[in-house]
Amino acid sequence: MDVYQLELRFITWVTGLLQELSQLPGAKTREVHDHLDRASLSALFNTAEGNGKRQRPIRAKFFDDARGSAKECAACLDALVAKGTITDERIREGKTLLLRIVSMLTKLVHLYSSDHNVREDEEQYMSTLEGRKDENDDEDDRLI
Repeated sequence: MDVYQLELRFITWVTGLLQELSQLPGAKTREVHDHLDRASLSALFNTAEGNGKRQRPIRAKFFDDARGSAKECAACLDALVAKGTITDERIREGKTLLLRIVSMLTKLVHLYSSDHNVREDEEQYMSTLEGRKDENDDEDDRLI
């Protein structure tokens, strides 16, 4: 799955970033560091679990959860910049990967959500049913 492979690339990238951050003096980013690590893994795990589900709505839910975790990763990177820990330039590669990941997961959510099932227009469906009912009524009358 392409999005899964991108998430692995992001985890590799973020691991390098987290190693850099751990070398900085002080612990002012420890919470963000931990959250970024957890969220990156959560995105990967939810994508894997969603891909293994058969029911479309359940797949959509896991892909949506993965998308939420990817957005949390982006927020963590923004927080690190806001705290002055790293620069916008340093997170650019990670944000680019996250943009692609979120985009792919969004498409998967839409693909598997119940709102996008194949179905007839309700009005057309009802008129077809009424037509069949009338046909069946005639047949019933002939049988009597």
